Amino acid sequence: MILPVLILGFVTLQRLGELVLAGRNTRRLLARGGVESGAMHYPILVGLHAGWLGGLWWLAWDRPANLAWLAVFAVLQVLRVWVIATLGERWTTRIITLPGEPPVTRGPYRALRHPNYVVVAAEIAVLPLVFGLYAYALVLSILNASVLFVRIRAEEAALREASAVR
Repeated sequence: MILPVLILGFVTLQRLGELVLAGRNTRRLLARGGVESGAMHYPILVGLHAGWLGGLWWLAWDRPANLAWLAVFAVLQVLRVWVIATLGERWTTRIITLPGEPPVTRGPYRALRHPNYVVVAAEIAVLPLVFGLYAYALVLSILNASVLFVRIRAEEAALREASAVR
């Protein structure tokens, strides 16, 4: 069963690379006067995502992959790259706003206020489905939704405050 290991290895390397990018962008934003919001819930978010991926390694490394769900996951990766590219240096895993800067409204942000969270929520459900882990997908999706409820409220407040500084 090499395919599950390749899939999980790809996602692991992708997430680690994104943490490096996010760290670099966070430092740049803070150096430009960026303000962090929602830091108290950030460790919970990181723990949830690490637990999601760790659980997949534990449960799915030797399970067959459903190619239809894998194709859906591949489409989500394209959307993920689009979101990250659209935000550019403003993309980070933390909530960092630049006072006086309006929210991004181009790319996928023309259609959705928080496309990154839509993609992430879909990934959290779809990747377990690739391996037939339906209950895992449901439980982690519910946990993610509860964290996103808090996070989106914090991000919206931060965006309102940053935009009001003009």
